[in-house]
Amino acid sequence: MTTLLLNGRVHSPAQPDATAIAVRDGTVVWLGSDEVGRAQFPQAETVDLEGGFVAPAFVDSHVHLTATGLTLVGLDLRHAASLRECLDLLGRYARAHPDGVIWGHGWDESGWPEHVAPSTEDIDATVGQRAVYLARVDVHSAAASTALRATAPGLTDAAGYHPQRPLTADAHHLVRAAARDRLTADQRNEARRAALDAAAAHGIVSVHECAGPQIGGLDDWLELRDVEHGVDVVGYWGEAATDAAHARDLVEQTGAHGLAGDLFVDGALGSRTAWLSRPYTDAPGECGNTYLDEDAVAAHLHACTEARITAGFHVIGDAAVGAVVAALARVVAQFGAPAVARCGHRLEHLEMVSAEQAAQLGAWGVVASMQPHFDALWGGPAGMYAQRLGSERAAGLNPFALLASHGVPLAFGSDSPVTSLDPWSGVRAASRHQTPGSAISLRAAFAAATRGAWRAAGVRDGVTGTLVPGAVASYAIWEADGFEVSAPADSVQRWSTDPRSRVPALPRLNVDDALPRCRQTVHRGVTIHG
Repeated sequence: MTTLLLNGRVHSPAQPDATAIAVRDGTVVWLGSDEVGRAQFPQAETVDLEGGFVAPAFVDSHVHLTATGLTLVGLDLRHAASLRECLDLLGRYARAHPDGVIWGHGWDESGWPEHVAPSTEDIDATVGQRAVYLARVDVHSAAASTALRATAPGLTDAAGYHPQRPLTADAHHLVRAAARDRLTADQRNEARRAALDAAAAHGIVSVHECAGPQIGGLDDWLELRDVEHGVDVVGYWGEAATDAAHARDLVEQTGAHGLAGDLFVDGALGSRTAWLSRPYTDAPGECGNTYLDEDAVAAHLHACTEARITAGFHVIGDAAVGAVVAALARVVAQFGAPAVARCGHRLEHLEMVSAEQAAQLGAWGVVASMQPHFDALWGGPAGMYAQRLGSERAAGLNPFALLASHGVPLAFGSDSPVTSLDPWSGVRAASRHQTPGSAISLRAAFAAATRGAWRAAGVRDGVTGTLVPGAVASYAIWEADGFEVSAPADSVQRWSTDPRSRVPALPRLNVDDALPRCRQTVHRGVTIHG
């Protein structure tokens, strides 16, 4: 049976003026005008779009589903505006949920008037002898209660331990594992389904789960693999391989798509654990953490390239990026650039990258899996980046235009629960970068959140992530208020914005514009939301 959607606006490079689209057996078979569609498919089931905007469905290139769901159904601290409000939210949640571990996420002291993180004493005074785990927004440090700390063996001897301040590095991994162990199977399952439902409600049909031993553990990933849902889950396992046989064994053991994602070379800027070449401006003498050095990175890349497996790393600080690029150069010298590009190696976050490094990554086909929300939340002259690094270094972060100009494939995601799942918000953030010259167009940002994210997972057929005849019918129907073809105000336009150019328009995403609202999400012809 053919389904004919009429009376809408369809985003397609093949038919930029299309108002109708026909789908059969999960595949797009035709696009055009309403009148021609009715004539060509007289027996089709018709759907009146009522002016809705049909666009390729989104793909989120970096998520943590269980943690996202625990935030959605549990204690979300991302909107706490002060330490006092954070502790008030904790107290109210504890009273409403008198049993079990309290798992919270999202506090960010960099924007609080106190500029002070929750201490162990603060948490104990609020909840008493409860087990409490409160992850900072970047999930590279966490505050924890005395009761929870007592259940983490070896905590006081671990790197990153402090009796009162939030825990980082190995100490954070230990206390996070202790908190995970206290979650029930029902809690974990509820969280995953909530996260997948939320993704579908945002027009997302596929997510790249960045799993690993220090994030959710193997059990969490294997349980997630067994969840049946309309949203595809493409899994990456963040564990370093020592040789090709080890890499193949890890992929067989986990069933992951690659040994990439959050394989940590360093930490995060907010927690001052990103690996820098010069000290933090607000912490003289500190240059962050190094979890994998250049030799370890090179060994993993060598193993995965030989085994033809996608490798990748979590890499943020400039020293970390330098180590990864140097290791890639060693592997390229041995295997050749085509062999490296064929593997689709990817770098997560890649916030501090130079022009020379961007040119090398582009030549080697290395994917940059990035999060536009990071600049929206922490960029600008008064943002967290400037606090940590000073204005000069901060201005160079998340350089989307620089990477695109050197041919680095971009894939956009949220790092949820670190930032919102809303993909339109991310597209807007990429097109309105707070550093002049770093933004990309709405068109390029939209491509990075759709076609680019499919390509990052190895789908390189040239049509997936678009709406053209022969493409998979994975799309969302949106309510949007205005449309335009636009380029960043601070860059040279690479295509005409004249309506007669037949470049497909996108929703207008100015700061004061309402974001599109998802009415329905369809994946391979099957409705998964709405």
